Amino acid sequence: MRATGAWSVGAYRRLGAAGSAATAAGGWAVGTLPARDPWGLWVPHGPAATAAGYALAYGGLTLLVVSWWLYGRAGASVRHTLVTLVWWAAPLVLAPPLHSADVYSYIAQGAMVLEGHDVYTVGPSVLDPAGPGGDAAASVGGHWTETPAPYGPFFLLLARGVAWATGGTIVPAVLGLRIVALGALALIAWALLRLAREHGRSGSAALHLGALNPLLLLHVVGGIHNDGLMVGLMLAGAVCALRGRWITGSVLIGLAMMVKSPAALALLFVGVVVGRAASGPLVRRVAKGLLGPGAVAGAVAVLATLLCGTGFGWLGTQSVAGRIHTALSVSSDLGLGLGELLRLLIGTDPDPVRSAVRNLGLLVALVLIAVLARRSWTGRTEPVHALGLALLALVALSPMVQPWYLLWGTTVIAATAGDGRVRNVVTVLSAALVYETQPSGSTPAYGFVLAGLTCVAGVLLLRRDAAAPAVARVPGPRRPEGAAAEVRTGTR
Repeated sequence: MRATGAWSVGAYRRLGAAGSAATAAGGWAVGTLPARDPWGLWVPHGPAATAAGYALAYGGLTLLVVSWWLYGRAGASVRHTLVTLVWWAAPLVLAPPLHSADVYSYIAQGAMVLEGHDVYTVGPSVLDPAGPGGDAAASVGGHWTETPAPYGPFFLLLARGVAWATGGTIVPAVLGLRIVALGALALIAWALLRLAREHGRSGSAALHLGALNPLLLLHVVGGIHNDGLMVGLMLAGAVCALRGRWITGSVLIGLAMMVKSPAALALLFVGVVVGRAASGPLVRRVAKGLLGPGAVAGAVAVLATLLCGTGFGWLGTQSVAGRIHTALSVSSDLGLGLGELLRLLIGTDPDPVRSAVRNLGLLVALVLIAVLARRSWTGRTEPVHALGLALLALVALSPMVQPWYLLWGTTVIAATAGDGRVRNVVTVLSAALVYETQPSGSTPAYGFVLAGLTCVAGVLLLRRDAAAPAVARVPGPRRPEGAAAEVRTGTR
C-alpha cells in the first residue's frame, strides 16, 4: 500500500472509520428519528444532546469525505478497499435512519400490503395507528402520508416480508430493511469489480467511487434508500449481459425495475450488447436487441406483480414523485422561475409554463439517451459506459432530483470511465451532495452553501493534482536511493 506524504491508506481507513462512527453517533440525537418508538431507543434527548449531535454528525461527515478523497489517491489494493468498505459501513448499521424518512414509508407500505390495502391508490395514513406499521406511518414525512407507493411489486414484497417478520415495530423493521441495503451494497461491490475487469479499469478505483463513496454509504446504508437495491440488481444484470448471459441479465434488470422504474433504461443498452453480438441481417440483430431483453424483463414484471398480489397499479404511480419541487432539479427551477416571471409581466398562470419546461427537460434527456444508444451501437462508446452517461443525463434533466439519484449513473461510471472529466465531475458532486440534507432529513439553505463550498474545494484540488505532474518534471535535487526505499516501505 502506497504512502501519500506522511499518511498511508491504513491511516485514511482509520480516519474514515472514525468519521463514520461520529456520523452514526450524532445520528442517535439528530437523525431522522421516528415519531414514536415503543422501545425508547431512537428518541430526542434535549437541546444539549441535539447540539452535540449536530457537531458530531457534521464533523464526522466531513472527516469521512476528506478520508475518502485522500484514500482514492493513496493507491489502495482491491482487498484493502473491500476491508475499508466494511470498516466505514459498520458504524452506520445500528444507527437510526439518517438524512431521510423514506424507510418509514417502506415499512408502512409493507404493512399495507400485509393487511391487503391497495398501496397504489392510498397512502400510509390508512394504517391503524395502534396496529402493525402504525408507528412507521406516523413517522412518514409530510405529504407522503397520503401518497401512493411509487415502487415496484418486488420491493414491496421485500417490505412486506420485513413487516411480517418484525410486526412493523420501528427499530427491528428499520434494521431489517438495512440488512437488505447491506446486501445491495455487497452486490454493488461484486458487480463493480467484474464490470471494471470487463472494461480494463482498476478494480480498486471502481470500488472507491462506486461503493466506498460517502454519498452511497450515507444514503444506502445510513438512509436505507431502495436505490441501492435497484442499482445492485441493474449492475449485476449488466455483468451477465456482457458475459453472454443476457437472459439472466434481463431477469435481474427486470427485478431492478420492480424496485424503481429508472432501471428500465438499462434494457436499451443491454439490447445494444445483445444486438451487436447476434448474427444475421441487421434487421434481425436490431429486432433481437430491442425486443429480447424487453420481453424477458416484461415477463419478470408480470410475474412479480402477480406474486406480490398488489395489482398493476404501479404503472400509474411512477410520476407521483415528479409532483414535488426539488431545488436540485434544473428543469423545475427554470420552469418555476420562468413561470413566475411571466406571471409578473403578463399575468399568466405559472403552472403550465413550469410543466412545459419540465417536459422539455425530459425530451432533451430522451434525445441524449438516443444519441448515446446510437454511439454504443456503432462502437464509439462502450454500451455499459453509455448507460452510465444516460442515467446521469436522466437525473440532470428530471423534474425531481434527490442527492442520492446521482448514484444511479455514478456507480456505472465508476467501473467504466477512466480518469477524465466525467469521473471528476461525479467525484466532486458525490462529496458535495452529502451536505444537501440534514441528518434529520430536512433540506436547509445552508446545505446548498456547504455543497457549493465543497464543489469549489474539489475543483481546486483537482486542478492542483493536474498541475502536479508538470511540477514533478522540473529538474531538482536527486533523491537518495535510501529515501526512495523508505517511501516505498509497506506499499503492499
